[in-house]
Order: sequence, then structure tokens, then C-alpha cells
Amino acid sequence: MFVPFRSTLLVIAALTASSVAPAQVNPNAAPLPAAEWTPLPEAPVEQLLQQNVDPLAPAPEAQDEPQQFQEDAQAEDDAIEPGATLAETVARLRSSDPGSRELECLAGAIYFESKSESLAGQLAVGHVVANRAASGRFPSSYCGVVFQRSQFSFVRGHSLPYIPRSSQDWKDAVAIAKIVDQKLKPSPMGKALFFHARRVSPGWRMSRVGTLGNHVFYR
Repeated sequence: MFVPFRSTLLVIAALTASSVAPAQVNPNAAPLPAAEWTPLPEAPVEQLLQQNVDPLAPAPEAQDEPQQFQEDAQAEDDAIEPGATLAETVARLRSSDPGSRELECLAGAIYFESKSESLAGQLAVGHVVANRAASGRFPSSYCGVVFQRSQFSFVRGHSLPYIPRSSQDWKDAVAIAKIVDQKLKPSPMGKALFFHARRVSPGWRMSRVGTLGNHVFYR
């Protein structure tokens, strides 16, 4: 049977149309994005290069402020300027919270014995307590000195009387206690270990150091 050449061509074209040609690698074709593909930043490449930023690098994670930096900042806030006066130092350290039981005992003695005195007078009283604790002749702690029997008239048993802790007098006493404890200011009455009010004359046979405000100090 004779088949025309044109018909033969049509048959061949129909058969090849149903076949799928194999994929070809085209170097000029853009690759398909992966399943987890993430678009590049919208910032222009020139801007990123000027900022030395790698456009493909992951964004830096936020980090918490180092603890040491926080402590240094706090220490800077509490720092006392060299040459600061007693009044300036008290103003910087004034607080209603002594921070420890020992400082509370020291501040209590300062408050009850000298809250009506000048800051220098309060400092001298605070140093008497500290001098006793360091002398070896009295208990070695502030609380031990303050609650030693028959030494301070304001003491009732082993607790301090009521203190209005929001008052200016108490906050000043706390500041003075910190100054004494940290040895920020020397005592204006040196190494005095005793004092009494000027209105009384106990007849003590001790070395008199001096008088400050309404108190007389002895060693």
C-alpha cells in the first residue's frame, strides 16, 4: 500500500507530540528557589556594602546586658566623689534601709543618742561604737556593743525601740552608719570609747578627748 509522503510526516508529528522531552540544563536560566528559601533583605546591596553587612548573614540575636556592667553602673551611682564634704556624703548615702542587722544596730545607736546633734556630732557617736567593737575590750560587733548590758540607756532588752524609718533623722543616721562602717570619714573625737551628755557630770576618771555639741568624749 502506497502512503503519501505528506501523510507520513503528519503521522510522525502526531507521535512525537505526545512524548516529553528530557529536562535540559540551561546555564542562562535562573534556578528555582528551594522549599525553605528566604528572600534577601530589601536594603540595596550598595548600602549593605557601605555598612560592612553581609546580606546573607543571619540577623544578630539580642543579648541581655551583662551582669558585670549592671554592677559597675550601680557602683558608679554609689561612688563618693573624692573630697566630698560630710554633708555631701550623707546626702549620697541617705536611706531608710541600713542593709544589714549590724548597720541597723549602729544606725540605731546614732539615732537614739545623737539625732538632735550636728552631722559631725553623730559621726563622733557612731565612731565610739565602732571603736569599741575594734578595741578588744568590748564585744566585737556593733550589735554586741549596742546591746551590752548597762551601756546605752535607750536599749530595752535585745531590740531597738520603735523608729520612724521614713524620717529624715533615721535616714541621716543610716548614712552616718555607712560612713563609719566604710571608714569614709575619721572621727572628730579620735579613738574615744565613751561619751556622756554635757548636762551630767559622772566624774569619770578617764582621759577626756574633747567636747562636741552636747556630748563630752573620753578614752
